[in-house]
Amino acid sequence: LVGKFAADAGNTAQEFYTNRTVVQLIAEILQPQPNESIYDPTCGSGGMLVKCLDYLRNKGAEWQSVQVFGQEVNGLTSSIARMNLYLNGVEDFSIACADTLEHPAFLDGSHLRKFDIVLANPPYSIKEWNREKFMNDKWGRNFLGTPPQGRADYAFFQHIIASMDRNTGRCAILFPHGVLFRDEEYELRKKLVEIDIVDCVIGLGPNLFFNASMEACIIICKNRKEDSHKGKVIFIDAKGEVSRKNAESYLENTHIQKIISAYENFEDIEYFAKVADINDIDNNKSLLSIQSYVKQKGTNEIYILDESLPKWIEASRSMHIEVANLLSMLKYE
Repeated sequence: LVGKFAADAGNTAQEFYTNRTVVQLIAEILQPQPNESIYDPTCGSGGMLVKCLDYLRNKGAEWQSVQVFGQEVNGLTSSIARMNLYLNGVEDFSIACADTLEHPAFLDGSHLRKFDIVLANPPYSIKEWNREKFMNDKWGRNFLGTPPQGRADYAFFQHIIASMDRNTGRCAILFPHGVLFRDEEYELRKKLVEIDIVDCVIGLGPNLFFNASMEACIIICKNRKEDSHKGKVIFIDAKGEVSRKNAESYLENTHIQKIISAYENFEDIEYFAKVADINDIDNNKSLLSIQSYVKQKGTNEIYILDESLPKWIEASRSMHIEVANLLSMLKYE
């Protein structure tokens, strides 16, 4: 049904749901508990919320005491989310239809309401948003700074962090890799590293999103890190942990357990995981890109600039000639 709505609207289904195996990975990392509150500020059809409850169901734990909250800007999609939760037996839920950045729906007096778990797959790098209003946000969500107009990713990021409970709050966010290294967001990223809430960065494989070949990452944050995690971030390169069948990519249980094991052990694994000190990250231009810390296989070759640059220029020139030839052939036809 959700896929049908996506096709009729001419959209990719990412607007409506996130790959279920990726959400399973997120749920197993966040480990929701009975009586906790779960919030998705860009909830789509509510699939991420349902999957968190499934985590408890599959463990035989009491799940009906969990409070579920979601916000979605699309009216049709928010209606689907309500239906989805209702059909999955969820009774204590609230789904609001409004723009999360413009009008956050869940408040506690003059502050944002706080939740034990926040998880989200926000719209990537949107350009149409009210940056000026966010610059003077009355809810205090610009504590890292104001993101550039062309990319609202860190606006959603700050909203999510601001919505985490001070003691139990933890989050998992699906983002494009650009948030980990883009120069225009350097100052925001630097402050993010310094406040020491980023716990883990996981790089996912390609084609895990409907009609999109892009690779995404999961950023895990905690307000109260374990003592052994304080002042550190673990980077996990899981882009090879993916299977494909019938034109659909997914994480197998072995992939999920390998990632979970690396996260829980919080130790270096050659070519897969690296624990980095936040001081080293800060000295490395506050880069959070996984390849900056996890050594890649087959990357031991050293390139000399004076020798490599002319080769690159020649390859680039040849590529432009070939593209021009192709375009002229297409026009001719």
